[in-house]
Amino acid sequence: MRCTATGPDVYAPGHVGELTQIIDPDLVDAVIEETAAREQRLRLLPARVVVYFVLALAFFERSSYQAVWGKLTAGLGHTAVAQPCASSLSRARRRLGVAPLRALFAVLAGPVATPVQTCAFYRGRRVVAIDRTTLNAPDETAVTWHYPKHIGRVREFGYPLVRLVALVECGTRALLDAVFGPDRTGEISYAHRLLGRLDASMLLADAYYDAVGFLTAVSDTGAAFLLRSTRKRRPTIRHPLPDGSYRTFIHSSNYRAGHGYGQRLEVRVIEAWVTVTLADGSRRTELWRLLTTLLDAERHPATELIELYHRRWQAETCYFSLKSTILDQRVLRSRTVPGLEQEIYALLAVYQALIRTADDLTSVHPQLSAQRVSFTVLLQAAADQIVAAAGIAPTEPVTLVGAIGRAALANLIPQQRRWRVKSRMLKRYSKYPFNRNRHPRTAQKYTHSYRSDP
Repeated sequence: MRCTATGPDVYAPGHVGELTQIIDPDLVDAVIEETAAREQRLRLLPARVVVYFVLALAFFERSSYQAVWGKLTAGLGHTAVAQPCASSLSRARRRLGVAPLRALFAVLAGPVATPVQTCAFYRGRRVVAIDRTTLNAPDETAVTWHYPKHIGRVREFGYPLVRLVALVECGTRALLDAVFGPDRTGEISYAHRLLGRLDASMLLADAYYDAVGFLTAVSDTGAAFLLRSTRKRRPTIRHPLPDGSYRTFIHSSNYRAGHGYGQRLEVRVIEAWVTVTLADGSRRTELWRLLTTLLDAERHPATELIELYHRRWQAETCYFSLKSTILDQRVLRSRTVPGLEQEIYALLAVYQALIRTADDLTSVHPQLSAQRVSFTVLLQAAADQIVAAAGIAPTEPVTLVGAIGRAALANLIPQQRRWRVKSRMLKRYSKYPFNRNRHPRTAQKYTHSYRSDP
């Protein structure tokens, strides 16, 4: 490392611009102490600064280690700072480990919507969704032993995959919690690890998590659910209801002679035919079979629940922000398993900090929907503040809307968004061949309708 003759200010690069007011040094020091990651002697790269450096990597995915360090120090003026080489920064990341970033994300994670934000609630219940995605990891031996590649009939193919499963607050797209691991482990196993964040005030909406054991575990938390069932499940109609839905029991498939089925759960089934008409005139009709523990058809009409189920796509928007906006569709940069896990927790922490910034806007402007705040604008404005080293400490008088918020307010998403089907093209071998040719090759506007025959 190189430093000036008077000695560097080792803590000066420890910031993420205006977001430092959310991820403040006291919080970072607390998670470092909690995870016993504090350095034994004062280094030119103390643990607090390394945490901020790892967070800054998420803002500048196309930049090298030294380039990111240059962005952290560019706005510090005449403050003397260390000039570490790439290997010093790499060693500092290894010394820090995974635990501080994991603890930091745990502090930032959680719901942000208040009851005033109706887009996040349904009849007093907070609407949340569990969904999964995969992240591409580098094709390195130090990675593939834990995150293996897919194996075809002849050879391995593609990148090593990290399966990420998150619990998302619909409306605000805030992360309540997230878990990840090798793709060879099923998503239901990961989803079970998120159930501790559910409570009786929540309504879980999602697709294909209809295993009876999982649904029973969801009910045990007190939360209600509204999930789309697979077509293989054909429940028996036991109690028809006036709105076309019906009540029945679903049970696990492990039948034992003399004991019956191990688990049985009473649910309400809503069957609806959904028709999507594209701008080119083509139409697609499919059956939605929804399962819910909201059994009262008068209090929770089928038409409301069909429309409510569509909110689960907020989880897809969350993943788009992570993978396409922050990561810019790039492969994760870390080349070891601990480095990958540290990097992913940093991505999740940065994402959640930006979502909390958007929540500050809706607190100041209650009439503003969180869905009108552009995540891309938030990310770019936050990155600009890092380079300028601006807004690190709050000014007087303290205000919730800073430079990031003002940029977001100046570039709001239109109130009425277009109904549009996104184009999809096959970029690699897909494990979902049944979706082939079901999506247009160009983005198109569409209209949709549904019917649930009583």
